[in-house]
Amino acid sequence: MNAQTIITNRRLLNAIPELGLLAAIVLVVLGQLSSSNPAKARSGHEDNQTAVKSNPLKPPAQGSISVAFLISEGAQMIDFAGPWEVFQDVMVPGRAEHPFRLYTVSESTSPIRASGGMKIVPDYTFENAPDAKVIVIPAQSKPSEATLEWLRKSTKATDVTMSVCTGAFVLARTGLLSRKAATTYHGAFVRFANEFPDIHLKRGARFVEDGNLATAGGLSSGIDLALRVVERYFGREVAQQTAYDLEYQGQGWTNPESNQVYAAAPVSTAEHPVCAVCGMNVDPSTAPKSVFKGVTYYFCSDDDKKTFDAAPDKFVNADRKSL
Repeated sequence: MNAQTIITNRRLLNAIPELGLLAAIVLVVLGQLSSSNPAKARSGHEDNQTAVKSNPLKPPAQGSISVAFLISEGAQMIDFAGPWEVFQDVMVPGRAEHPFRLYTVSESTSPIRASGGMKIVPDYTFENAPDAKVIVIPAQSKPSEATLEWLRKSTKATDVTMSVCTGAFVLARTGLLSRKAATTYHGAFVRFANEFPDIHLKRGARFVEDGNLATAGGLSSGIDLALRVVERYFGREVAQQTAYDLEYQGQGWTNPESNQVYAAAPVSTAEHPVCAVCGMNVDPSTAPKSVFKGVTYYFCSDDDKKTFDAAPDKFVNADRKSL
């Protein structure tokens, strides 16, 4: 080994501690940057920021944003409880008052039974409910004309009127969704398309926004749409922090096209039959069934069987993939 080689090796050895120190400094700085906003650090999926338009809403300078939850018999718990939890957990830095005021509205203040049997006493009726800037419509029983009229009137002044799951049927029956885009629970795609042919049904959408109307897919999709509304009012960081505080790790609120697993219609086979109306799996040994043109069709419920029997051609000939 010559002298030049020895000198070179010594220089390399001497540089190792310096490189180690530099690497340690870099790691510390990166750690401080990520820990300064744990919600942002854990949210990931920053690329999704371009997946949805910002479309901001202007919150009031003072006071809270009123959010009315429209409920009636059979209201689906997660459809309204999920968004309720989102809105109630929002905290906006520098804002003394809570940003949202939440209440329930129904045709009367008589108790209603939500899914699973929970009894709920509505806060207001249509006659005395405060004006709402946001309305949430969960899946529920068929609406009365009074319900539809209240929705039509109230939506004239809302920033967002949003449905969750088959609450889209309630909103659609007002006529407000006519010639607009919407989505609903994946098991109701065919029925929705048949009942409302003038509405552009979007399969595979976590939520759809069209003007001041918004529709979410099924069940947990309502949480994502609520977070999206929070983002529109107060920005992405506030929405991220809300999701973090909820320990909610879903990212659907940042990408409205994130329900693609439901974009393709299920195919019924002899081995794995699905309901001819809603597309859900059925047990052929116990499921209601009908025979049409020599073919046996199975259903999730007697109601689905009645729907099919009333107009079987709508379901047999429906191009489910195009809906």
